[in-house]
Amino acid sequence: MNFLNVIERVARRRGDALALRCGDTELDYRALVDIAAAFAGHLVRNGLRPGDRVGFFMHNEPEYLPALLGVWKAGGVAVPLNYMYTASALAHAVQDSGSSWLVTLGSDAERLLEGMDSVAADHVVTVGPDGGAVGVPFGDVIVGDWLGETIPRLDADDAMLMYTSGSTGVPKGVRLTHRNVAAECEAVLDLWNLGPGDHGLVATPLFHVGGLCWATLPLFVAGGSVTLRRWNVARWLDDAEELRPTVATLVPTMMIDIVNHLGVNHRGLDSLRICGIGGSALPEARLHEFTEAVGITPVNAYGQTEQSGLAITQRLDRPRQDGSMGRPLEQIVEWRIIDAMTLAPVAPGDVGELQVRGDAVAAGYWRLPEVEKDRFIDGWFRTGDLVRQGVGGDLYYVERMDDMIISGGENVYPQMVEGHLQECPLIAEVAVIGTPHERFTQQVTAIVVPSRPDVTVADIGDFCSGHADLQGLHRPRRIEIVSEIPRTGSNKVDRPALKARFGAPIPAS
Repeated sequence: MNFLNVIERVARRRGDALALRCGDTELDYRALVDIAAAFAGHLVRNGLRPGDRVGFFMHNEPEYLPALLGVWKAGGVAVPLNYMYTASALAHAVQDSGSSWLVTLGSDAERLLEGMDSVAADHVVTVGPDGGAVGVPFGDVIVGDWLGETIPRLDADDAMLMYTSGSTGVPKGVRLTHRNVAAECEAVLDLWNLGPGDHGLVATPLFHVGGLCWATLPLFVAGGSVTLRRWNVARWLDDAEELRPTVATLVPTMMIDIVNHLGVNHRGLDSLRICGIGGSALPEARLHEFTEAVGITPVNAYGQTEQSGLAITQRLDRPRQDGSMGRPLEQIVEWRIIDAMTLAPVAPGDVGELQVRGDAVAAGYWRLPEVEKDRFIDGWFRTGDLVRQGVGGDLYYVERMDDMIISGGENVYPQMVEGHLQECPLIAEVAVIGTPHERFTQQVTAIVVPSRPDVTVADIGDFCSGHADLQGLHRPRRIEIVSEIPRTGSNKVDRPALKARFGAPIPAS
């Protein structure tokens, strides 16, 4: 079934209720689906066929969601493009997906088309106040006849191609079906008991599953409302106080921004009954600082593009276990932990690769049969994430398989080291990578943003010397002070960029 049918049913019941607030724009449910129908009419009149791909290159703009729903109404496939992509990554994603239409900021339209031959200029729809010489304004294309009936699609048909960040190579297109999207929304709805009274403050980008499938679409299915923003820590705090949302989703970087911004000036955000944080492992020391600063105990959340967003999380009705990811959403994923070499199940407590299958797991990769063959085995998706199961049944994230440091023949997990370093009051942010070492092959290297300008490498070294969990091969043998840590478009630490910058070997010590 075309997932849009679900939102249209909500709109018939709650037409006058606020659906979306973004900037100066407010849309009730009736307006949301009417604009989608008008955009769908334009697409169909101008040749879009079921299954055709439509690229979206912008951040969280007010036109994003009605346009995306319009693509689904027309039977098309939405292709959210990371607004932080380099020119080469962006060109690859557009041309690899075969997108025949683009929706983009007017100020980006001309450069977006440079070197691309798959999209005609009259198939570029522009949004925002800054128009260019290329494209047709969104306001002009939604004045024609609406598309009346939603084009039928089957559960197994693609709803989106979500491209991965491409931090380890060119971006890969992940095929998310209408059933994937619906299953994710149904699971989040049940998990958090979302209803018409819920209001989400969403600053995570819509070009990732976290912002779209985990946060925004479930609230639409519940008949709730969404305030959509681009990330700005001061604005987010003001919105959280003034608009009194009940739901918020963040990535760890945003949580750290809030802690650093507030310092000792705490602000109680008592309207939030749910604050989910996902995207990478949570530094426990910063999580406790966050709870102290805003009065919220967040829930950890784990997922991937290939799992449609949220797949594992802590439960609201259970005591929070430090470091735990929580438990899988077993109504949409089955799971197992496997020894990556022998493919045998590991014992509880041992570290292995998480593998999943189920309704939330993507149909596969777009035009990458060899990659798909490697990652999807007998119906199971290899996540590439190392986890362990705790005594109480919760899962604990350990590391990405390709981020693990092997030093002196021993496995060192960077995010564990980062968690201990985050306890240091001299450190605002830290990332740990492996860099070459003449004796140990790899060494633990800490890239540190200090909390004040007078902090030195020796100061950080002294903290490590006195910390029981930062000894031996876990001790950072190399410490670099930087002004900022590079991030990917999803606000994760850009470890390949750090390895490229700091990868030169230094003498053994």
